[in-house]
Amino acid sequence: MLKLSVVGWVTFVGMVALAILPPVFLWTGHAFYLDLASRLVILAIAAVSLNLILGYGGMVSFGHAAFIGLGAYAVGIPAHHATWGGFEAVASYNGLFHLLLAVGISALFALITGAISLRTKGVYFIMITMAFSQMAFFLFQSLEVYNGDDGLTIDIRSELPMINLDDPLQLYLLSYVSLVGAMILVKIIVNSRFGMVLQGAKGNNERMVTLGYNTYFYRLTAYVISGAMCGYAGFLLGNFTTFISPDMMHWTRSGELMFMVILGGASTAFGAVLGSSTFVLIEEFLSSLTTFWHLPFGLMLIGVVLFIRGGLMGLFKAGGK
Repeated sequence: MLKLSVVGWVTFVGMVALAILPPVFLWTGHAFYLDLASRLVILAIAAVSLNLILGYGGMVSFGHAAFIGLGAYAVGIPAHHATWGGFEAVASYNGLFHLLLAVGISALFALITGAISLRTKGVYFIMITMAFSQMAFFLFQSLEVYNGDDGLTIDIRSELPMINLDDPLQLYLLSYVSLVGAMILVKIIVNSRFGMVLQGAKGNNERMVTLGYNTYFYRLTAYVISGAMCGYAGFLLGNFTTFISPDMMHWTRSGELMFMVILGGASTAFGAVLGSSTFVLIEEFLSSLTTFWHLPFGLMLIGVVLFIRGGLMGLFKAGGK
């Protein structure tokens, strides 16, 4: 018999529900809920990537939405140019090319900005990551060739081998499998020697440096991995929405990702997924009731942060004792 803790059972039941319920919604004629689940799962991937550096590394990044935007534009810009460099088949709709572009550019942006940001600490790190994100936001806002504030419409989604992203169910299943892969990757990293050093630097950076570890290198590597994962989420989001705009990179979007991680429970395997699920579902419910949904939603989030230690996963941990 499978023996799991309360947290383990919550994780198991949650992931099974995400695997089963959305396809059932589609087959029963409730396609809207499949779209909602797709958005939820894609944002969960971004939240999981942020949890790697925020929850386990103690790096409070307020600019993670930039990676989502870069990943999305890696899909939209090639598609916008019918012939880019004369390689229409490769540049315009080739999904593997889009994927490599999204992950590569996001990783490079993370490497450059992280190398500078990690020279700072505390509130300075928070502000400089937000500043870099806003720089990307204003850059794409000023590019009239890509419609600036009006954004880009993706007429044809990325073409992947054996996967049709025009099929909502296939797009969801790809996103779900990607989420599982992201969670496993973070779990492997956290439980490795690399992850132990990263968590040690979060707890007492000076001690880890004294022991001979180059914590700057470990943190920068984690930051690059996190950025690349978030860029992948942007690739999926661009194909899901078929519309991209600089608004994806705004600092408020980064704040939402942070809320998802903190709401669910930072430094827990399922916390980012639970937080993003709760965030999206409550947002959808309240917005259907009133146009002033931001106020009660904000008060609920503040209440969770102030009075529930360890986020929602903290409740299950406490209940399992």
